[in-house]
Order: sequence, then C-alpha cells, then structure tokens
Amino acid sequence: MALRTVYRLCKLPFQYRHYSEPPKGMVYTKPLVRRKLKEDVIPLSQYGGRNIVTMLPGSGIGPELMSHVRDIIFCCGAPIDFEIIDIDSSTIGNKDLENAIVSIKRNGVGIKGNIETDSLDLSEISRNVAIRNQLDLYVNVLHCKSMTGIPARHNDIDIVLIRQNTYGEYAMLEHEVVPGLVESLKIMTRDDAERVTRYSFEYARNNGRKKVTTIHKANIMKLSDGLFLETAKKVHKDYPDIEHDNMIIDNACMQLVANPHQFDVLCLPNLYGTIVANVICGMIGGTGLLSGRNYGDNYAIFEPGTRNTGTAIAGKNIANPMAMINASIDMLNHLDHKEHARIIKEACYETIVDLGIRTSDLGGTNTSSDVITSILDILANKDRKR
Repeated sequence: MALRTVYRLCKLPFQYRHYSEPPKGMVYTKPLVRRKLKEDVIPLSQYGGRNIVTMLPGSGIGPELMSHVRDIIFCCGAPIDFEIIDIDSSTIGNKDLENAIVSIKRNGVGIKGNIETDSLDLSEISRNVAIRNQLDLYVNVLHCKSMTGIPARHNDIDIVLIRQNTYGEYAMLEHEVVPGLVESLKIMTRDDAERVTRYSFEYARNNGRKKVTTIHKANIMKLSDGLFLETAKKVHKDYPDIEHDNMIIDNACMQLVANPHQFDVLCLPNLYGTIVANVICGMIGGTGLLSGRNYGDNYAIFEPGTRNTGTAIAGKNIANPMAMINASIDMLNHLDHKEHARIIKEACYETIVDLGIRTSDLGGTNTSSDVITSILDILANKDRKR
C-alpha cells in the first residue's frame, strides 16, 4: 500500500532521476516542515528519510563541479538523492526547462550551475531568469563574508545582500517600436517591493543584524525606484528595532569600495543587486567562494553567488569548486541536515585556510581535484574517528 501511495505521489516519469546511491526502501514518511512564509507551504519531498533534490548541472564547468558536490554529499553520508536534469543551452525549444521546473515543483529544492544563454539569439530566453520567474523565487540572498587568509582588497567584511529576484529590468519585456528604436520595460510592483523589503527586515531581526540599507536610483527613476524606496520606508515602521537608511546605487558602489564596513544588510532591486554582488565578490577574494540562495514561498534553489563562477574552461581542472560546495552547504542547512553541513564547512575551511590548498583565483597553484581530494580525505578521517 505504501509503495502504491508513493507511485501515485510521484507519477511523473523517473527517467531523469539519478541517485547518489539507491534509496533504501521507498517508504513514504511525513515530509519535513520548511521555513513558513505563507499558510499554504508545499512540503518537501522525502522518502525513507531521504530528501530528493533537483540538480541542474548547467553549462561550462557546471557538470564538473556538480560531480564534486555529489562525491562530497555521499562521503559525508547526508541523506540526499539527486534527480539530475541536463538543460542543454544548444538545443532549440524549452522542453528541458519545462522538465526542470516540474522536477523542482515536485521536490521543492534544487541546486544548479549557470545555464548559458546565447546573448545574440533574440528568440532565446534566459533560462536562469525563467526558472526564477516561473517558480516565483522572489528573493536572492548572498552572504558576503571575508575568509581568513584569503588575499582580498578589504578584510573583515560581513555584508548580507538581499536582492529582488524577479521583475525589474529582468522582466524580459523588450520590443522594437520601429527599426532602430527599442524599448525595454522595467517592472516594479508595490507587492513585490514589499515582499523583498519585508524579507530584508525579517532577516535582519532574526539574524542579529542592526541596519538595512535600501539601494535605489529614485532621483532619476522616480516612479519605479521611487516606489521601491517608498515601500521600504513604509515597511520599516513595522521594525523600529532595526536601523534603516538608503543610498543611491552609484554612491553605494563607491562607498562599498571605500568603506564597506559601514554596511550590514543591503536591500536592492534586481539589476543593482547583480552589479553590487560582483563588486563585493571582487573585494573579498573573487567569485569562486560565495554561494547564492534563491527563495520563494514554496521553493528554494541554491547556486554559486554570481554567474562569473562559470568563466573557467570546462575540463581544465582549474575552476574553484568552493562556490558550488558552499551552495550545497546552504542546501543542507535548508533541509535541516545541519550536522552534515557543519562538517563539510569545516573540511572546506581546513583545506583552504589551514592547509592552503587553493586554486589560482585565490593565489594558489592547486587544481580543482586537489581541493576536492583534500576535502574528501578530511571527511573520511572524521568518519573513521567517529
């Protein structure tokens, strides 16, 4: 009876499913309860005590890095199985994208690499943006924290960047009015602005943060960014214990480079968040370290903090795997496998900081495989000691 129930619950085809190891006894158990943002939260898929996570390796070095993630997850014994769906950026049509979205809706959680889009093909939509929009992943969280011993422009940075993840300039609404005249629509709604600003203040309160800074360009875009800023000021009234200020985007970039320690939590519209994320990554050691978290009311996707992580050439064994590994750590914490997340994080710290095993982007001479081998060795030794 239990197996028949599982079959009915998972009636969508299993041909895309690849497991890190076979699930032990397909018995349906009560799902974990996720962070509750609405009353009608969809439960996470969990069978036989194991979570199923959608894995989208993406393009470039994505498949290479995802194989490392699977090895690490398996080595530490985390109860995770992966449903792997490849989205081929060279294929015509969006069948792969549709399969990926159905899978994430079924499983509740995904981990992904960058999915490339042909910037010259006008018919090709950005699949990264489409996934966020169709799953309503309205907020992106990037914790920008300096790592001891990593060469950087500034030390002791600890900034949380919370970015509006849908609409804005990424609404993908462009058209050519007449030949040579193009309009690109920037969409801002009061409801969406309130969701991301309220999330920022809630995050600050729940994580012991003192200040939220709203980044905008309301002096020029008085209606769209004006609405975003006005909404942030209104939401702030519900959080008198949190300090709130605001800053124009161009000044914010200058202030970040000159004096980053004045910032605590940044709340930004979509495009500004993308730009500022790359600025901060460059200040604390590059794009190969930080992970990004995409949240909606029902789903979550974890990925490297910026798409520039994928600029290394696939197959050269030179890419820094830390951003993708940190994304997997965030995923484990989200699924409440906090002990597994902790031991992986400690193994990464020991590798990068204590042993100094680093790829070239961090000033080292080691390969991707060297970093992964060290992490796996540390995890294996911890397991033997237990």
